[in-house]
Amino acid sequence: MNILFVCTGNTCRSPMAEAILRDRYPQVEVQSAGVFAADGASASDHTYQALEENGITLDHRSQPATEELLEWAELVLTMTSQHKQLLTMEYPDFTEKLYTLKEYTDEESHDYDISDPYGGDLHAYRSTRAELEDQIDRLIEKIESIKGE
Repeated sequence: MNILFVCTGNTCRSPMAEAILRDRYPQVEVQSAGVFAADGASASDHTYQALEENGITLDHRSQPATEELLEWAELVLTMTSQHKQLLTMEYPDFTEKLYTLKEYTDEESHDYDISDPYGGDLHAYRSTRAELEDQIDRLIEKIESIKGE
């Protein structure tokens, strides 16, 4: 299964989600991108640090969300409703595979957005990492249950 995580600049949330899923569930192919990402930027220092605290390594260069990436992905999981909306408007042919991460994992909350640590201190990145770890555990459970059907 090919999964694409999408955030804004592809330097915080989506690379963190990519690294966590790759670490916890290597059976899937995973990439990340951003709706407004530059090509080739490094993830933020706090992103690396927050992941390393949990023994997760990240080798990352940012990339913009493109039609080719959306075509590659079987599932596109955005960090916010706005990211999903932007992709839906720009790439309407891929709507059936676009979800926010929380929407896809059946989060009971009506807030489908993952908190954005950008510009925050390490504590903000740790908080986002914990939120992503919870959602990715739910994602893995859902993938496993779908495979088992």
